[in-house]
Amino acid sequence: MSGAALAVALALWMQGMIVFALILVLCVRRIPRVMRGDVKVRDIALDSSNWPSDARQAANAYNNQFELPVLLFVAGGIAVWLGASWWEASLCWLFVAARAVQAFVHVTDNNVFNRFKAFISGAAIIAVLWLTIGVRLLMEGFA
Repeated sequence: MSGAALAVALALWMQGMIVFALILVLCVRRIPRVMRGDVKVRDIALDSSNWPSDARQAANAYNNQFELPVLLFVAGGIAVWLGASWWEASLCWLFVAARAVQAFVHVTDNNVFNRFKAFISGAAIIAVLWLTIGVRLLMEGFA
């Protein structure tokens, strides 16, 4: 595996680690409340709106990791399959950094403007990655 392909694979791994970090935050914010009886299981079994706001923030941050990042996993896999370039590896890491910032903002002060800036940065980066992958796929088809 080339260095660039390894860098892409590590970026994909790091995106997964963001998910696991958010699971930890979610557990820390939810489990003690259930154990203390502050939140009753019957109150949250069908509707998560009964969790306190910080627990909902963590859940929303976690759920967001299964939206736009799906495009990273697909593009990263295709990039590795094609023989990833350092440009693609850099875009993958920039996207992961933007997602890490967005997740951090989401579970801390939840400043919507800052969260949106991180989201739009990631969206632009992943769009460039998809364009790059698309061009490479077309070039492969005509080679």
